[in-house]
Amino acid sequence: MYLEELLRLVVQVTAEIMNSKISSLMLLDPDKKELVVKATQSISEAYNKKPNVPLGQGISGVVAQENKPVCVLDVKTDLRYLNRELAKKEGLCSLACVPLAVKGRVIGVLNCYTSKKHKFSKHEVDLLTALANQAAIAIENAELNLRARSAEDALTTRKLVERAKDILSQEANIFPSEAYRLIQKQSMDMRKSMREVAEAIILAKDIRAKK
Repeated sequence: MYLEELLRLVVQVTAEIMNSKISSLMLLDPDKKELVVKATQSISEAYNKKPNVPLGQGISGVVAQENKPVCVLDVKTDLRYLNRELAKKEGLCSLACVPLAVKGRVIGVLNCYTSKKHKFSKHEVDLLTALANQAAIAIENAELNLRARSAEDALTTRKLVERAKDILSQEANIFPSEAYRLIQKQSMDMRKSMREVAEAIILAKDIRAKK
């Protein structure tokens, strides 16, 4: 399952189980130290485009930093909530925010909003936390698989470019470095990836060899 599909599934399941108005999932950008909305079942453009939340700021930022759930009775009046005007516009009220963590390392947060004031029970928070824990493991595995595929693709591309470079170098009697620059130039001129250009060079070589 692709990561984007997994994230959408997590928020959909969370919204259904928790009977929430909006469920959203934010992942932590470790370089910028910000939480970014990655999935929500809300169709509101304003909510989907809400600003990133710095680590340690706002409700979700504190949850991510301290790795502890936080519940808010009314986000429209709680000064810790950074998007109170948006909450008023969207009709959001109570919030339960729990960390997404794998082996103690926080990778994001899972938010659950209601449209009316609601005091989340311990059972509800425990249920949301259990969902978040399972989601965090699935997300971590999906990201690992994605990185593995990316590394494999990069290695394959490098091998193809090396082979294409050797073909050009031999056929045009030029240095390998010059052949590499030609592949780069053709890639930019044709707006194709270097892998696509390399594959075309190799295919042309194979076709000529069969004649």
